[in-house]
Amino acid sequence: MTKPTKTLYRPVGLKEMQLILDTDSREYPPRLPEQPIFYPVLNIEYATQIARDWNVKDPASGYVGFVTAFVIDADYVSQFDEQVVGGSTHRELWVPAEELTAFNAHIVGQITIEAVFYGEKYTGEKHW
Repeated sequence: MTKPTKTLYRPVGLKEMQLILDTDSREYPPRLPEQPIFYPVLNIEYATQIARDWNVKDPASGYVGFVTAFVIDADYVSQFDEQVVGGSTHRELWVPAEELTAFNAHIVGQITIEAVFYGEKYTGEKHW
């Protein structure tokens, strides 16, 4: 019998995407000191909105937004309360940064790229 799983999403910029690829798409990178929370989102619409409307305008994101998806152990992830941070589509989990290693260990398979959005100021290659 297989364990129940849940698909979650995370919008990321260029640097975070490169760090994910450095792990063979198996884990999200540690948070920076000014990032005490890891925010996976519960639906692709919200992840797309962030990647398309925010990441592409953000110099820290490299003017590119990636929508990543991953499957995680549903029993494990149920310990994190769902947060609604705007409209009904804006649902996410708040995972403390110190829990990210354990969180990554419960990802089933690889992190995938579902969509890529390029901003007007993006200057890199568009090979995703």
